[in-house]
Amino acid sequence: MDQHILASRLASVERLRDNILAAGDEAQELRRLPDSIVDQMVEEGFFRFTLPPEMGGENASSLDTIEILEAIAAIDASVAWNVMLGSEINAMAVGGMDPEIAKTVYLDNPQVIMCGGGGPGSQPPRAERTDDGGVRVWGQTTFISGCHNATWCFMAAPLMQGDNPELDKNGNPIFKMWFLHRDQWEILDTWDVAGLRGSGSHDVKADGAYVPPHLVDVDLMVTPPHYDNPVYRMPVPLRLSFNKVAIALGVAKGTLDTFSDLAQNKVPMLSSSTLSKRPIAQYRMGEAMAKYRAARAYVMQAMQDVEDELATGVPAPGAATTVNARLACTYGANACMEVVDLLHNTAGTSGMRMHSPLERKLRDAHACATHRWVAHPLYQDLGSIFLGNEPDPEFTGQGAPTQK
Repeated sequence: MDQHILASRLASVERLRDNILAAGDEAQELRRLPDSIVDQMVEEGFFRFTLPPEMGGENASSLDTIEILEAIAAIDASVAWNVMLGSEINAMAVGGMDPEIAKTVYLDNPQVIMCGGGGPGSQPPRAERTDDGGVRVWGQTTFISGCHNATWCFMAAPLMQGDNPELDKNGNPIFKMWFLHRDQWEILDTWDVAGLRGSGSHDVKADGAYVPPHLVDVDLMVTPPHYDNPVYRMPVPLRLSFNKVAIALGVAKGTLDTFSDLAQNKVPMLSSSTLSKRPIAQYRMGEAMAKYRAARAYVMQAMQDVEDELATGVPAPGAATTVNARLACTYGANACMEVVDLLHNTAGTSGMRMHSPLERKLRDAHACATHRWVAHPLYQDLGSIFLGNEPDPEFTGQGAPTQK
């Protein structure tokens, strides 16, 4: 992404600050984003900036993406989470989608937003071929953030022939992400949580959803990609990781700003001066700022290393580069949670009140750090690699994308 375009994007975030704040408040009640902010973010191009220019995007790098998402999340994490998921899946899908199909998906509908992925639902998924060459899909998927905003949803299901899985040419079961239009699935109201409460991460259910023949080969990520941007060659787990840590970094940044404002204005009980004059507040502000900056620097350097390696033309980043980037993202999300915990505690009872921005940021920081792709259990997997044990494919630089 051109640096002037990045600067313009960040300026747009600041210009929309009041609208993002108001939408974040409303989203706490709705448990999803209000349509007004979705429409604004679509109009401003925040769901498209990760796409290639050929599809109406701005060709953002991973570092550009982190900066933009961080800026939004510093204002409100739920708004940022929706932008993150929509722009992430839009970009993952475009890389391997047949360009002629992509033109109808992205250019004929410039407002397009996608959702999908998620976790297992309450019923085993399955897909079956139809006589006309299409596929029908049954399944229920959890954690489909931004599903209310989406035109398309990717749902994972094995392709079955009766009770047996259909096999590919190598004898392996065919299990893929099916591309389902909005008229083929329903949203189940299941998202009632504390952190990222406004993200609208409800379940999505398909009951014989139809995939027409020309869309059967569309998958969430296919390699090699049609575009040169190195992001399209990053393995799926890493792409999901750097997007998630971007939100965590934003929550921590917003917490630092909020605590600074609070400390300069709050006069604690039985005190004659503001909280900012107390040594404990000064100490913890310094500690928190150092932890945030260290985490951010590590994430940005690790992702720059991935970008630099891919810029040499290799099909995927190497295992060492991938492991380092995954460690950076895991550390970043968990360090940011610690930053928010520290400052929330230092704020005293002011941070406990439901109207306090610190209260929501506490919930959001913990939600970010529990996500599968940056959660603390990954330290065990990564530590095992550093001790010389064989890594899982997730950490080898492959990440098991679909191969053409």
